[in-house]
Amino acid sequence: MVSSKTRLSVVIPAFNEAERLPATLAGTAAYLAGSGHWLPAEIIVVDDGSSDQTSEVAASVDVPADITIRCLAHAQNRGKGAAVRTGFAAAGGEMILLCDADSATPIEEIDRLATGIDGGVAIGSRAMDRARIETPQPWYRDLMGRLFNLAVQTLAVRGIKDTQCGFKLFNGDLGRELAAVQRLDGFAFDVELLVQARRWGFEVREIPVRWRHVEASRVQPITHSREMLFDLFRIWWWRTRGAMKNRHAPRP
Repeated sequence: MVSSKTRLSVVIPAFNEAERLPATLAGTAAYLAGSGHWLPAEIIVVDDGSSDQTSEVAASVDVPADITIRCLAHAQNRGKGAAVRTGFAAAGGEMILLCDADSATPIEEIDRLATGIDGGVAIGSRAMDRARIETPQPWYRDLMGRLFNLAVQTLAVRGIKDTQCGFKLFNGDLGRELAAVQRLDGFAFDVELLVQARRWGFEVREIPVRWRHVEASRVQPITHSREMLFDLFRIWWWRTRGAMKNRHAPRP
């Protein structure tokens, strides 16, 4: 049972991440323990149907006191959005941090996001200050990201330059409510969450963060770009038809 006094839940979706997880989990736990103000904390790894030892590796990492690691597992690969939905639903923290297993954005940047969490959601951005990109991604990935954001601005959510950076901080109650209505299983889930949060009257604050490209990305540029564009049209259609869920709970 997760304590209701858990300060922070860190949700890490993982698919075949046995090699990268130990360093990410150890570094995350060490920083949270050293900072003090994020404790007590939990780290939730959602193994999205991995074929390697992702779950076993996650369960074997030692962490300091006041930090726990939990591993949830899907029987088969369902997509990053599905893994995030599972992790958010299980999170017990006052705040929920979504971060990637490759630590492309270092855990220290959570303190920058915390300055903007009063609105409900604070998201890391690579586009607001490109000088903070330590290792750029290949040109074709960068171009595809810019084109996708243009589509996002047109079809879904205006005014956000980078919806896809895998480093986002949510008010815990809001994050759990969003997980309860989230429908997309693929990589466009970020857009769905942000659109839904804005519809419910919450502010989404975009904050520049440090970021570095990490090889062995799980994103397949052609296949996943096609799927993400299709999902963008689904979000547009849901909004146009009034098919997105309303929020009935009071604001936290």
